[in-house]
Amino acid sequence: MNAKLVDFLVGMINSLDNEDYLLLQEKLKDKLIQKTEGICSGYARIRQTRVPVWTVISFLNQGASIGEILENYPMLTWLDVTAAQSYYQAHTEEINQIISG
Repeated sequence: MNAKLVDFLVGMINSLDNEDYLLLQEKLKDKLIQKTEGICSGYARIRQTRVPVWTVISFLNQGASIGEILENYPMLTWLDVTAAQSYYQAHTEEINQIISG
């Protein structure tokens, strides 16, 4: 890990005004969800993992908490789960169709 780079980026982020900070959050969230042919059947997945968005949403719809999801998928972060929720809000029909089979 490059600690100097991370410190520099944190400084840059701290210098952003609210509007730019919100834009950064949205752009980062968009990068957290990927679709890659041949991985997770091409379904939307979280980052470089093999955890499909539909899996996380299915657990949330069944009443699981974010904490429970993070316990069962330790490679995920809170931001990953919220990115999955945002993707679901924008692609509800797609994810519901996958879940319902």
